[in-house]
Amino acid sequence: MSTPDQGHESVVERTAAPQDRPRTVLDVRSLGPPAPLVNTLERLAELPDDTVLIQRNDRAPQFLYLKLEDRGYTYETLETDDEVVTIIWRE
Repeated sequence: MSTPDQGHESVVERTAAPQDRPRTVLDVRSLGPPAPLVNTLERLAELPDDTVLIQRNDRAPQFLYLKLEDRGYTYETLETDDEVVTIIWRE
């Protein structure tokens, strides 16, 4: 499990994600489909409900969104110059 660096902190602050919860980062930029989706869902299942997951990707995880909604997660995706960051949390 890794911790977010300062760049991720600024991305999270621009979302509606809870600011006072633990955070963990999952970098799936080097993985081909469907590994990013599978790895993200597996990581979410392992995390406590109060943890915010920061997924780093090279594209918007379109197929992940419906799965997140089905499982009761809230998410926001922001694009930076270098990557696409999706912040995932439970209300």
